[in-house]
Amino acid sequence: MIDDDTQFKQPELPDVLPVFPLGGVLLLPHGHLPLNIFEPRYLSMVEDALGAGRMIGMVQPFSDLHSGTSIPLADDADTYRVGCAGRIVSFDETPDGGMMIALRGVCRFGIVEELDMVHGYRRVRADYGPYPQDATEDTADIADRSKLLTTVRRYFSLKDIEVDWDAVEDADDEALVTSLSMICPFEPSEKQALLVAPGVYERGELLTSLLEMALLGDTGATGHARH
Repeated sequence: MIDDDTQFKQPELPDVLPVFPLGGVLLLPHGHLPLNIFEPRYLSMVEDALGAGRMIGMVQPFSDLHSGTSIPLADDADTYRVGCAGRIVSFDETPDGGMMIALRGVCRFGIVEELDMVHGYRRVRADYGPYPQDATEDTADIADRSKLLTTVRRYFSLKDIEVDWDAVEDADDEALVTSLSMICPFEPSEKQALLVAPGVYERGELLTSLLEMALLGDTGATGHARH
């Protein structure tokens, strides 16, 4: 296993970015996303990325029907026009020929145009210009941390999600909102709304609202995605 997360530095942002469309799986700047890769096209994408800066873009499919893994995503499926680039900070081959990787979120990007596929995976020309704030820590406070924590406790209890509550309580506001936004099993459209929120304050407000709406009407079970 190779892991260089402790040595992370802001990497160069490539103009051409391989993208991984995955419904309901969110990467945010400074977030940490583990992925289990097994499809040949995405194994090729990871191998190519490892030899060229280690950058991969995560994007949401446009339809909420593609949340999870029950419905295969077509090569030409529509995606949202904003994603988040992440750097591979660890990878490990699995006995079945797959790969476990972890991405660290670097910067959001807009899709300028989609390019020809390479080795079966999609690529885009990326514009990072609208998101200069992603390069630095967001030190803004969320509006009501106590309300968010109370709401997420109720939500995790409902969904039977286990977390380290000591770590949750100790996290700063950016880490708290980023982690919760990424791990909560929201629909792709809701994940996208969290992605495009301007900063921690706005994302925290939206996160609390989404949790409250989910508590009012249980949206179903959660699960891990394999790719």
